[in-house]
Amino acid sequence: MQINILCRSLTVACLALTALGSVGAEPDASDLASIQQSLQSYRPIAARLIASAQESDAPYRRLAELCDTFGPRITGSTNLESAIDWILATLRRDGFTNVRGEPVSVPHWVRGTESLELLQPRPHVMRVLGVGGTPPTPVGGVQAEVLVVTDFAELQKRKADAAGKIVVFDLPFTDYGVTVAIRTRGAAEAAKAGAVASLIRSVGSFSMQTPHTGIMDKGNGVPQIPHAAITSEDAAMLRRMQERGQRLVLRLKLESVTHPEAISRNIIAEFPGREAPQEVVVVGGHIDSWDVGQGAVDDGGGCIASWEALRLVKRLGLQPRRTLRLVLWTGEENGIWGAKAYRKAHWEELKNHVLAIESDRGVFAPEGYAFTGSGAALPWIKEIAGMLRPIRADRVTLGNGGMDVAELIHGGVPVMDLAVDRARYFWYHHSEADTVDKVDSKELNLCIASLAVMAFGVADMPIQLPR
Repeated sequence: MQINILCRSLTVACLALTALGSVGAEPDASDLASIQQSLQSYRPIAARLIASAQESDAPYRRLAELCDTFGPRITGSTNLESAIDWILATLRRDGFTNVRGEPVSVPHWVRGTESLELLQPRPHVMRVLGVGGTPPTPVGGVQAEVLVVTDFAELQKRKADAAGKIVVFDLPFTDYGVTVAIRTRGAAEAAKAGAVASLIRSVGSFSMQTPHTGIMDKGNGVPQIPHAAITSEDAAMLRRMQERGQRLVLRLKLESVTHPEAISRNIIAEFPGREAPQEVVVVGGHIDSWDVGQGAVDDGGGCIASWEALRLVKRLGLQPRRTLRLVLWTGEENGIWGAKAYRKAHWEELKNHVLAIESDRGVFAPEGYAFTGSGAALPWIKEIAGMLRPIRADRVTLGNGGMDVAELIHGGVPVMDLAVDRARYFWYHHSEADTVDKVDSKELNLCIASLAVMAFGVADMPIQLPR
């Protein structure tokens, strides 16, 4: 997940008002009773899905195989394309239909060798991680004095001090939507002030000397300067040194290379509906990751949970009225390329997309769903979500939907994403710590149960989910 969550929420909400209409008044008692009666026969099916999802650790073993075999899956890499080949072959063995990879043009940026050294006031080798898409330093690196600031406001006040220096942004993590702006816009803002490079305190809520990467905005009409993340420990240390009046000098080396665009693929597989196969409920996540760790939390777990949710429905011999479609998007981390390509390729079909569900918040203990759709749809969604109360995943909030599925709102598609307990999510996000051991098998199974109950419930409703 590479997005500014605050901006995403605002964007999705605005799109929803135009594409889906605002959420209206709650239905009256008779309407609720009718909805409850219509879904009454689904309750034992939901209970069966929940119970069956918790019977085996096979999904965790599949996630481990994906992560251990292919590792991180940045766009343009052999790792990503080999993983996609493996998934397509495995989906066919699972018995899905219409299994295919749809081509998508994606960025191809390669990190290269990186280093960062504190030269004054004492020698110290620092951990560093170039922000995705950063240009390289000149050969031999950039050596300069340092200016530590908290945020853009302080940089503006000290603009005269920034020229010719490496600007270090030391903004402690609070809310991702606020803090991540330093990562995305830091290089552009530092360049405007005349800096020769920019470093950020990693966007993460916990650190054990682990820097975090992510996407950057290079800005228009400003010099392109190297941009990298350092640990929160080192950022805080540099701040303390500066406050003591010590002269700080750093040497930064980044050998990144930006290649021409490469071709990747969105992964699509289906479980056809029995009555209205042309009507589709989409479930998915993004198969690409950054080039560190194993991409297990972001978003291998979401992909496996979505895949296993549909496989669970199939394994139990449940065939819904409408088609269940698995979509694993590529190129989310560096620009939502797969979702944009899917929207373009399937534009004429979107009128028959009943709902699109995404899992891209990690696969920790599920809590419910965030939903963007019509007021008429909401009571149906809440009633189905209520069947997840036994596993405490029944909460429904409004105004969100996940970065990939948000692209489908342009076509009027209701969207939602699986909400989970994210207390630990930003410990691992976009770092070397995003490895499969951070995923709990039992929590993964509960996510699978949540996705299966919601996806099958909407796909099998007696009426199409209202728009």
